[in-house]
Amino acid sequence: MTTITKQIHFAVKDRRKVAMPGLAPAKVGPDGRIPRVSKLVALAIRFDRLLLDGVVPDLSELARLSHVTQPRITQIMNLLHLAPDIQEELLHLPPIKNGKDLVTERDLRPITRTRDWGKQRKAWATERPGGSRR
Repeated sequence: MTTITKQIHFAVKDRRKVAMPGLAPAKVGPDGRIPRVSKLVALAIRFDRLLLDGVVPDLSELARLSHVTQPRITQIMNLLHLAPDIQEELLHLPPIKNGKDLVTERDLRPITRTRDWGKQRKAWATERPGGSRR
């Protein structure tokens, strides 16, 4: 009896799994995942544009279309009350390689209630990843 040993991997081709010769190619992609708060800030900006353009009449309709409650939409939209530089920093947080996000929307709620951008920046300095709180 003759035995032949050959390395193969499975790939999807034309919506079917097929055996391909050789090892599977290395996965190429981002290192980690985008932090949830970054996605929420981007979503708030997008929602604001939809409201300003009149695509969606109000927050209640936006909540209905998004399949979330109106208070949750308000929490997301409140991220727009943050100073522009804080929003920018949140949008560019480094990817999360493993574990929990370093900053959450809930962590930012007290900061969004403060209208003074100077006070927000001081509060953010202690809240941000690498700040004195963490």
